[in-house]
Amino acid sequence: MDGDILYDNIGKGYNSTRQADPYLAERLYDLLLPQKGALYIDIGCGTGNYTTALTSKGLAFYGIEPSEEMLKIARSGKNDVKWFIGTAENIPTEDALFDGAIATLTIHHWADLVKAFHEINRVLKPEATLVLFTATPSQMRGYWLNHYFPVMLERSIAQMPSLEVVVNALIDAGFMISNTEKYFIAPDLQDHFLYSGKHDPELYFDPRIRKGISSFSALANLEEVKRGLDDLRKDIDSGWFSNIKARYANENGDYLFIVATKTK
Repeated sequence: MDGDILYDNIGKGYNSTRQADPYLAERLYDLLLPQKGALYIDIGCGTGNYTTALTSKGLAFYGIEPSEEMLKIARSGKNDVKWFIGTAENIPTEDALFDGAIATLTIHHWADLVKAFHEINRVLKPEATLVLFTATPSQMRGYWLNHYFPVMLERSIAQMPSLEVVVNALIDAGFMISNTEKYFIAPDLQDHFLYSGKHDPELYFDPRIRKGISSFSALANLEEVKRGLDDLRKDIDSGWFSNIKARYANENGDYLFIVATKTK
C-alpha cells in the first residue's frame, strides 16, 4: 500500500494514539541546534504532532506530508505552521529556504531514498542540520514482537533501510554524518509507534493503537495478529512473557537518531 493511501486510511484517530512524546520532542529540538529567527521543515509530518511540539518551543516550521487526510488534521490545530502536500522526493518550496529539517519514523515510506536526500539538500541552506528518527533492521530484529508476529515483523524489517544504506544515501546527497544516538523505549512513552509496548504489552490489545501503527495497519495478516495476541495474552497471564522478553534483551537500541549536516 502506498504511504499516502495508507495514512489516508489510518488518519482518523491517529492523534489519539500518536501524540508527540515530550522526551523525543526535546531530543529533536536539541539535535536540531535551533537558531533564533530560523525556519525549519518537518518532512513526512503526518498530523503534525512533532511539528507543533517544536513550534511551541518557539521554532518556525513548514510541514510536508503526502496524505491529505493527515494534513486535514494538522491544519485543524491551532498553530502557526505552514502545511503543504508533498513528498520527500518532491518538496514544493524554493531552494535553500530552510535552516534545518526533521523526519521522524518516515524514511521507510519514501519511494527513493537517494532522490529524497538530494531534494532535502536542495531546500536546505549551507551547513543546515537534518535530524532523522528511525529504526534499523538490526534493531528491529531485537523486538520481542518478532516472537508473536513473525511475518509482520519480517515485512516491516524488509522495508526499513539499514544504517549503511541511509548513511551512504546521505553522503551521496551532500551530507556529512554529525552524530548517531540510540533510543531505548521509555516506560512512559506517549507516542505509540511499533515498539511502544516494549515494557507494556497490554497496549497491543487496543485496536486503536494497532490502527495507528503502519505495520499492523498495512503489513499484518489478520489471522497472524489474532493468533499472536492470543499467545501474548496466555504468556502474560502465565507469567511466561517475561522470559520471552528477556530473550530479546540487547544493547542495540530500539530506535536511532541520525544527525547530518549539509556540506554542499
